Amino acid sequence: MLHWLVDTLRSQPAIAIFVCLSIGAYVGRLSIKGVGLGAVTGTLLTALLVGQLDISVSSDVRAIFFLLFLFAIGYGVGPQFVQGIAKNGLPQALFSVIVCVLCLGAAWVAGRIAGYDVGSTAGLFAGAATISSALALSVDAIEQLGLSAGETKQLVNAVPTAFAMTYIFGTIGATMIVCVVGPKLLGIDLVAACRAYERKMGGHGKAGGARAWHQHIARAYRVGAGSDWVGKTAAAAESASAPAQLFIERVRRDGQIVDATADMMLLVGDVVAVAGDRGIIMQLAGPELIEIEDAELLNVPVEGTEVLITNRKVDGKTLAELAGLPSTRGIFLRRIRRGATGVDIPVLPATTIHRGDVLTVIGRPQDISASLAAFGRADRATEETDVALVAAAIVVGALIGSLIWRVGSVPITLSSSGGVLLAGIGLGWLRSVHPTFGRIPPAANWLMNTLGLNMFIAVVGLSSGPSFVAGVQQLGFSLFLWGMVVTSVPLILALYIGRYVFRFDDAILLGCVAGARASTASLGMLTARARSQTPALGFTVSCAVSNTLLTIGGILIVLLAR
Repeated sequence: MLHWLVDTLRSQPAIAIFVCLSIGAYVGRLSIKGVGLGAVTGTLLTALLVGQLDISVSSDVRAIFFLLFLFAIGYGVGPQFVQGIAKNGLPQALFSVIVCVLCLGAAWVAGRIAGYDVGSTAGLFAGAATISSALALSVDAIEQLGLSAGETKQLVNAVPTAFAMTYIFGTIGATMIVCVVGPKLLGIDLVAACRAYERKMGGHGKAGGARAWHQHIARAYRVGAGSDWVGKTAAAAESASAPAQLFIERVRRDGQIVDATADMMLLVGDVVAVAGDRGIIMQLAGPELIEIEDAELLNVPVEGTEVLITNRKVDGKTLAELAGLPSTRGIFLRRIRRGATGVDIPVLPATTIHRGDVLTVIGRPQDISASLAAFGRADRATEETDVALVAAAIVVGALIGSLIWRVGSVPITLSSSGGVLLAGIGLGWLRSVHPTFGRIPPAANWLMNTLGLNMFIAVVGLSSGPSFVAGVQQLGFSLFLWGMVVTSVPLILALYIGRYVFRFDDAILLGCVAGARASTASLGMLTARARSQTPALGFTVSCAVSNTLLTIGGILIVLLAR
């Protein structure tokens, strides 16, 4: 039975790949206090083990999924990458560049001191920086060096070996340094810092304060003769409660129910349906505004919609500024998602909105329509991917990347992989500002990203399996220790650079550091420990920039270490 299984896997390597994907996904889910290996490392370890059976897989399989993965990475980070480089997040983008240089430099220095070859140094960089995409680019770059087949194979096999030996501490160590060690080194009380930042941003300054903005209710009140609302328009009555959100949705007058408009004059005896923040609404009742039960009046039709921000006039505006626009009347904001990973941004008056953000709003259908016209378009769920444009972008990117320019006798090229990455960034950004083409639903982009990378890793692991044990014996425990150094030193330096050079607020500093290392796991732990989404304000731009630069670092480390 065992011989039959081995022979089947050797004759049909496609089955072996899916075995690695399945088992690797389960291994990757194993975690200690929320910190796990992840599917990539799980797949790599499984593939290295299965690869001991000497299974041969065509490199074409690896190349196809590699390009698909790179495009998905670029498409996902495109909007935030361009925003950060262009204007809105320039300090965070520059900070990310410095951290990426530190990560690259630390790996290069460690490789030189330890005497590692190009493959081991590249794997050390990718594993210690926990950037799986760099591993893929390093393998591709080594194959482009023009070395003999035997030497190329030896170096390529060394990459996943070094990656596997350094990735575990790279993940766990980075999370602990950012979330536990960092606050102690800098003396940061994360919960207090986030509360203070939220107060400065116009929020409530309570733990989880952003959630308080979501407590919206509706009540019915009869307008008495002594009410300040008598003789005022609905808009004027609403503005009296600013900056709190309060909207008069409907009015019962002379027994008839009508939808309220901004210029509608309120009269004595009107029964108004008022929606808004719970704390404000509950304070309205009194002798002049008598709360009554009117189920028919309060039966206001509402809908929830996700709005993709595309209007450049909105870009860079704060929520407080937007709240004063006529197009936001009657609209309640429940959620802001930003960046490739859909990070939740705290809803605070001073929170800045950027093109490419997705806002979840609720309100009457007519109010939703008005806001869509002013801000962008509905990001309505659809399963359809613009496959034609995606494939064309990959082709164009690969062809442009394959061009070679010569500076003297030195050939300069992006490589097909670098070209595809840039094509993804370009299309992702264009989609965020002109969302009429190039749609890739988040689930589809996630699948392209995850499946593309894990298929690539599985093929690399299977091919490198036979040499893995020998590689571990040769490199020994010292590689793990060097991995600890390459992981820790850039992060610790980043903490002090972020505070004393860039002077980031303590509430977002650790989010900036986590983003500069593209460590989503660190952000999850940060927001949990802070009991606030505030650290995410420092994560999105820095993560988009670093995700791109660290990926390209997979090529640079090969060129530096060769």
